[in-house]
Amino acid sequence: MRTTPREPSPRRYLMCPPTHFEVTYSINPWMDPTKPVDLPLALAQWEDLRDRYRALGHTVELLDPVPGLPDMVYAANGATVVGGRVLGARFAHPERSAEAVAHLDWFRRNGYPDADVRVPEHVNEGEGDFAVTASWILAGQGFRSSPLSHGEAQEFFGRPVIGLELVDPRYYHLDTALCVLDDARDEIMYFPDAFSPGSRAVLKRLFPDALLVPAPDAAVLGLNAVSDGRHVLLPQAAVGLFEPLRALGFEPVGMDLGELLKGGGSVKCCTQELRAAQEQPAAQGGASPVGPDRTA
Repeated sequence: MRTTPREPSPRRYLMCPPTHFEVTYSINPWMDPTKPVDLPLALAQWEDLRDRYRALGHTVELLDPVPGLPDMVYAANGATVVGGRVLGARFAHPERSAEAVAHLDWFRRNGYPDADVRVPEHVNEGEGDFAVTASWILAGQGFRSSPLSHGEAQEFFGRPVIGLELVDPRYYHLDTALCVLDDARDEIMYFPDAFSPGSRAVLKRLFPDALLVPAPDAAVLGLNAVSDGRHVLLPQAAVGLFEPLRALGFEPVGMDLGELLKGGGSVKCCTQELRAAQEQPAAQGGASPVGPDRTA
């Protein structure tokens, strides 16, 4: 049992309301166009998540939904932001390709300089397949993002990128199979069976104390979660994770996003983190740190 108190850190998130959410095509095993979506319920569940973030002291910025792009609610997929720099997405499926433009337009309108916003050359689906810790960027491949995007991200962000092969189509994005619990301390939880043997060996070497998630909790997208270093917002159906997280000093917060699960996403899919540039010691003359860090 962990006794050292965990301290949350304030975060800044980008979210997009599910105004146009529906399931009319299938690009992952969770999507079934024959199952109708209750749009008012989806919106209420999304608002509950947004309001919970704000109640915990986090800032939530809003991306305007675009008609004809029903998956924009899964805002995590639209870009990856590290140190105030933005690597845009290039989606694997044409149904989602226009989302990438909407995301990059938002960053340019909101104070991110052109030099810090990159249109990618290779397929990547943002934080769907990129997970950030203090030491590494963990990068999924196998179903959506190209392994070529890993080198592109490493060059752009100047941080080591660790490629991880996903082998189970139910866990088509890294954020369905792995969650960063404490980015500052390189603490994660993951579902081993979602990864190839070599990737499991890499994870075991890098994260020997990681929380290993059992199949029933992974199967309800329990790993599609967001942590601020103390509070872990996760699908409420992942009942087997609550006590292990408490034993590690975290406070699990169960969320009901059942309608959005019909599109293959939950808490993390709806949440893109806007990581600001690291604060540097003031230069002579009192220069401020570089990088937008505004609130809405």
